[in-house]
Amino acid sequence: MGSRIVSFELCGREVEVLVSPMATLQSVLRSQLGYTGTKEGCRQGGCGSCTVLVDGEPMMSCLLPVEDVEGRRVTTIEGIAPVAGLAPIQQAFIEKNAFQCGYCTPGMVVLTKTLLDHHPSPSRDEIIDALGGNVCRCTGYAPIIEAIEAAAAGATTDAGRDAGDWPDPSGER
Repeated sequence: MGSRIVSFELCGREVEVLVSPMATLQSVLRSQLGYTGTKEGCRQGGCGSCTVLVDGEPMMSCLLPVEDVEGRRVTTIEGIAPVAGLAPIQQAFIEKNAFQCGYCTPGMVVLTKTLLDHHPSPSRDEIIDALGGNVCRCTGYAPIIEAIEAAAAGATTDAGRDAGDWPDPSGER
């Protein structure tokens, strides 16, 4: 089986990319499209640093063959922030010191977006459940949970903006 072109929407814009068989979405995002916010951690789906949204649902991009996103909508950490400034989720992570090395932060922010889209006022237990697949080795989880609680307390329609409102990290729009 040879290489093929896969088309999908990435952070609000249509992309076409030539991929080899069984290339992961993570490798294509990072190596071919320059979306390096999606981290490469365990490459086994166990750490969550590679979390992206596919049609609004979190998925581990390290396990997802890029062919499976054909015709779908993919959002990375680069698509969460508004064109200028930070999304409320990102601001809450900064204010609550919910990161140290920052490696898990993109996956945590993407996951938080999904949580707040589905449950705008999650309980502490719902937040802890939602974080179950994401590993942070630096902060202990208290500041991350506090940041999510803060983002939820101030969550408005910003948490669930349409993809067309998100920036293109390449600067094109």
